[in-house]
Amino acid sequence: MDLELISGAVFFAVSFVAAAINSVAGGGTFLTFPVFMMNGLTPLQANIMSTMALWPGNLASAYGYKEIWSNNKPLLKPYLVIGLIGGTIGSLLLLFTPEVVFKSLVPWLLLTATLIFTFGRHGIASLHRLSFTDAQRRTGSMVLQLVIAIYGGYFGAGIGILTLAMLQIIGQSHIHQMNALKTVLTAFINAVTAVIFIFSGKVLWSLLWVMVLGAIAGGYVGARLALKVSPAHVRTLVSCIGFSMTAYFFFHGS
Repeated sequence: MDLELISGAVFFAVSFVAAAINSVAGGGTFLTFPVFMMNGLTPLQANIMSTMALWPGNLASAYGYKEIWSNNKPLLKPYLVIGLIGGTIGSLLLLFTPEVVFKSLVPWLLLTATLIFTFGRHGIASLHRLSFTDAQRRTGSMVLQLVIAIYGGYFGAGIGILTLAMLQIIGQSHIHQMNALKTVLTAFINAVTAVIFIFSGKVLWSLLWVMVLGAIAGGYVGARLALKVSPAHVRTLVSCIGFSMTAYFFFHGS
C-alpha cells in the first residue's frame, strides 16, 4: 500500500489514543506499533515511528514532574549515562537488523512486552520481600538499567515497568517519586533513540507531524482524564490489546 494514500486521520487518531493511554497507565506502543503495521508501514518503520510519535508525550510528562526529579539529580546522573549508552546500542542494533529478521521477531517482542506490562507489577511487589546489600542494589540496578536501555532502544514497549523494578532495587518506595524518576529515565532513553533515528534517515517526516500532533493532543486529554479513569481498568484493556495483537502476529505472520 502506498503510504501517500493512507489517511492521515488514522495515524492522528492512533497516536492520540496511544498517548492518552500512556498518560493514564502506559502501554501506548501496543496500539501504535501493530496499527501502523496494519496500515502499510513495515515492522521497522512502525517501530521507529511509534517511538518518534510518542516521545513528545514522554518529554512533556518528564517536564510535569520537574519539581520532584530535580531534587534527585545526583541519583539520576549515573542512570542517565547508562541510558545514553544502552539506548544508543539498542537503536543501532535495530537499524542494523535486517528487515526480514526483525519481522520474524515481532510476535516474540510483542509477547515479551505484553508479559512485562501485565505481570511486571507482581515482580516489583516481590522485591519488597528481598534483602540486598547496598553494593548489590547498586550493581543490580545498573545492570538492569543497561538492559532496559538496550531493550528500550530496540523496541521499548514495557520499559516503564522495568524501570520501576530498577528503582525498587535501589530502595525507592514513594510512588510519586518513583513515577517521576521513571518518566525522566524512559524519556531520556527515548530521546537518545529518537535522535539516532532522525540521523538514520528512516523517519517518515510526512507522517510524523500528524502523529506528533495526535500524541500531544492525546497526552493532554489523557492527563485531564487520569483522575477520572481507573488506571487498573486501562491496564487491563492494554493487556487485552497486547495479547490480542501478539496472537494475531503469531498466527497470521507480521
